[in-house]
Amino acid sequence: MAYDTAILFRDDSYLNAIDATVLAINERSGILTDQTVFYATSGGQLGDTGVFVRADGSTIAIAATVTGETKEEIIHVPAPDQPVPAIGEKLTLRLDWDRRYKLMRMHTACHLLSVVCPFPITGAAVSEDDSRVDFDLPDAGVTKESITQKMMDLVNANHRIFTRWITDDELAADPGLIKSKNVRPPTGTGRIRLVCIGENASVDSQPCGGTHVATTGEVGAIHIGKIEKKGKENRRFRIRFGPLPEGV
Repeated sequence: MAYDTAILFRDDSYLNAIDATVLAINERSGILTDQTVFYATSGGQLGDTGVFVRADGSTIAIAATVTGETKEEIIHVPAPDQPVPAIGEKLTLRLDWDRRYKLMRMHTACHLLSVVCPFPITGAAVSEDDSRVDFDLPDAGVTKESITQKMMDLVNANHRIFTRWITDDELAADPGLIKSKNVRPPTGTGRIRLVCIGENASVDSQPCGGTHVATTGEVGAIHIGKIEKKGKENRRFRIRFGPLPEGV
């Protein structure tokens, strides 16, 4: 039996603690709750970690968050040797906010890179300190210095970032919204979440279920650490926090 979780970060990525009720414990001690602010590993972004606080003040450390039978079923995976809550127990779900905020900034940086490099995306991975985006790009013809500058121009412009929902039919009518070459956003639920940058999405708009900051300025200093050749028609761009090191 699959359980549906109310996924609150889809509308507010800045929620970092909520109260929830335990719906089920799976065979691997994964905890399912009626609602959550924990992002589950998906789309290249790592799942959230944090703690569940019980009524007596004791905690259950959460080491990972994954999806279950559907994208709507969110499973919180405890660290080893943690206590198991009871079905129906009330808990406070609290994110490791410092880690989540880094992931929000990094995921947003990946979107900015896709604006600067408007080529089909063949892969991506978002982590706290070093992320990558792979493009179908036979001859890069670009430098990490030029791409870094263009990304920082978008950061410094401090564009608004927001989400909106469209229907499956609207997405089908505008296939250019999809930047991934190999992966299509899940359809069938009747609606698709778009992450938009700039007033009236003037900078970018693309389907995405991840977490992002509210303005490009929050991303802060970022740079392209490396551009790697990964096959005849694939280039991997690595994004890192901080300014581009001089002379590297």
